Amino acid sequence: MSDSVQVIPGSGALTPADPGILHGEGVFETLHLRPNGPWLLHEHLDRLTHSAALLELPLPPRAQLTALARRAADAWTAGEGALRLIVTPATHYATVSAVPATARRERREGITLITAQAGIAARPPWSLAAAKTISYAENLAAKRWARRQGADDILWLRTDGHALESPTASLVWLTGNTLCTVPAAETGILPGTTAAHLLSRAAELGLHGEERMITAAELAGTEAIWLASSLRGLAEARTLDGALRPASPWTARLLALLGFDGS
Repeated sequence: MSDSVQVIPGSGALTPADPGILHGEGVFETLHLRPNGPWLLHEHLDRLTHSAALLELPLPPRAQLTALARRAADAWTAGEGALRLIVTPATHYATVSAVPATARRERREGITLITAQAGIAARPPWSLAAAKTISYAENLAAKRWARRQGADDILWLRTDGHALESPTASLVWLTGNTLCTVPAAETGILPGTTAAHLLSRAAELGLHGEERMITAAELAGTEAIWLASSLRGLAEARTLDGALRPASPWTARLLALLGFDGS
């Protein structure tokens, strides 16, 4: 599988003076590339529009972004892939590349997950936590910190102990026959495209889908815990804060529902 990144131009040139470079004033979306094209393209474009509105960043016409995504998908012929749509004040473009081996492994084998306080009780009015911006340094720093603690990923908690999200994924869990995720509107976190799609189809497997709050202590008692994201699909937490968790028989069924083969 190719590790190269292909750039598909949109319009304009990315320059050193672009506010996207200088200040991280830009938005992006990452989509899973499949044989039939970009997965959940319209849902990702909806979230891109939401993110851009929070930054007061004008977007190109939706039809133009859709065409760019289609051109990028056509340029990728090496199996499942990763498509990124990036918009800054000066330009927009796409990239296509292989799905990282780490994402494929975590989809297949699960992850070790730890919790940590995000240091917030409530978001300020100017918060961009609900936007997917290219200011991603803190998110990646959090994942590196988790790895230094011996974990694959981290779950951020509010100061009252309620779970929020991971740096690059949404939290999903199963309790009884209810598949749950954290409400984005109530908490100010980034709305999870993959998680929302999964919950919308939960009834196909005899499950209910619901948004609700949960504490880290309560989460430890649930039947299964996953991180949901575009490229991993689902990564099951096989440990939480060092406590081993049994593999869930639901993981393979939910991955299949999302169109992932678990490999």
